[in-house]
Amino acid sequence: CSVRLSFFLWGIMRLGFCLSFQPSVTMMGHYFLRRRAFANALSSTGTALGLSTLPLLANFLLGQFGWRGSFLVLGGLLLNCCVCGAVMRPLGAKHSGAQRTLTNKAAQGLSKQPIKGPLQQEKEGLKARLRTAFSDLVVFLRRHMAFDLLVSNPRYRAYALGVTWMMLGFVVPLVYLVPYATANGMEQDRAALLMAVLGLVNIAVRPVAAVFFGLPRFSGCFVYVFAVALLVNGLSNSICGAAATFSVLLIYVVIFGLSMSVIGSLLFTVLMETVEMSRFPSALGLISMLESGTLLIGPPLAGMLVDSTGHYSYVFYACSVTVSSSGLFLIAAFYYLDRQKKRAGPPAAAYQQKPAISLVPDCQYSHVPSTQGGKPAISLVPDCQYSHDPSTQGERSADTVCVTNV
Repeated sequence: CSVRLSFFLWGIMRLGFCLSFQPSVTMMGHYFLRRRAFANALSSTGTALGLSTLPLLANFLLGQFGWRGSFLVLGGLLLNCCVCGAVMRPLGAKHSGAQRTLTNKAAQGLSKQPIKGPLQQEKEGLKARLRTAFSDLVVFLRRHMAFDLLVSNPRYRAYALGVTWMMLGFVVPLVYLVPYATANGMEQDRAALLMAVLGLVNIAVRPVAAVFFGLPRFSGCFVYVFAVALLVNGLSNSICGAAATFSVLLIYVVIFGLSMSVIGSLLFTVLMETVEMSRFPSALGLISMLESGTLLIGPPLAGMLVDSTGHYSYVFYACSVTVSSSGLFLIAAFYYLDRQKKRAGPPAAAYQQKPAISLVPDCQYSHVPSTQGGKPAISLVPDCQYSHDPSTQGERSADTVCVTNV
């Protein structure tokens, strides 16, 4: 297997990950309504489980079967994603009999239309076909991409910018933690133990976070909890850069694992609260594209920083600034947007004075009955239709109240 073929095959594998990851997250949001935060947090536990077990499994397979056998076993393990995808079913709406009849009639009408042959299609010309393809592409992009949300939805715009900036330094400590520890004289086994502790913390915390975030008291404040977790996660990187002893790094991985668990549990829940579920797939796709850019350049930039300075500690300081600033940005942005929403209040149409007499919409006046005893007579007339107000009898005009279905 050559290097070029490896790059090509890894690209196909990552494409498969993308095609399985985003639909599963989207279906999770459609399956659950009240317990959506609990479901997202509980499903993210699988990430923590893989973080703690897959490196150990890969090392064991590499020692027993070599890299070819390891790839075969891991490929068979990933093949179970097909089984999981087959279990999932879309939630389709139930069609009534009238709708089915209408659909059948429409299909019969379409079947009676003449079908254009190949020769007639060729006569339409290349320009017409290109114009149609371009218009279809524009409609497809408008429907399935969320570029309009970046302009029209300020909350989504703030969340997308904050998460994209966060990804620049969020995963870099996971890449450089073991090299940082071994470069400062720590044994390889003890350095690998730090990653195992990080995975165990994630496994233990994420189910607990799922239970807590499923409580009603957390509804509406997920974004602030998410931002505070980002702030704690970023500040913990500065602890790692200050010292490289095993005890200090152990404290670091515990704090990092706690904050990482909260971030992973709320990453998609906050997005589901920011946009409508009908636009969630396109919104998630756009954020994933933006994240991929910063996620791609983050580790190489960290490597360049290590090569230029000769110290791994500067990498953790840079990650601390990046992740902490993203948390502060989200707190400030959403606090400002919430204040603006409270100041705006309900729409002005809610304050419009409604008629106090007519209880039926579209009630038209045709006549007003005469008063009795100097007081206006109140007529409870079903389906009354008044067109004009003639001269009144007595001191005041009569009031008429239209009441239907009484």
